[in-house]
Amino acid sequence: MKTAVSLPDDLFAEAERIARRLKKPRSRVYSEAIREYVARHDPDVVAAKLDEVVGKLETPGDEFVSAAARRILEQMDW
Repeated sequence: MKTAVSLPDDLFAEAERIARRLKKPRSRVYSEAIREYVARHDPDVVAAKLDEVVGKLETPGDEFVSAAARRILEQMDW
């Protein structure tokens, strides 16, 4: 989908510099940046990624470690 956005000149120049350095089209740089922003700021995506990581770390019999990690995560400001 095509869309138009307004950017400050300095941000546009920085994006252009990165696109040239990475040898990527400008639209791809913008698309990847927005995708990363959404992933970092969508609570459902963040929670799903954390669940995925915790699921890989947990092993049967590690109830103490799981309970401690859960308490720490519950106390953190998200």
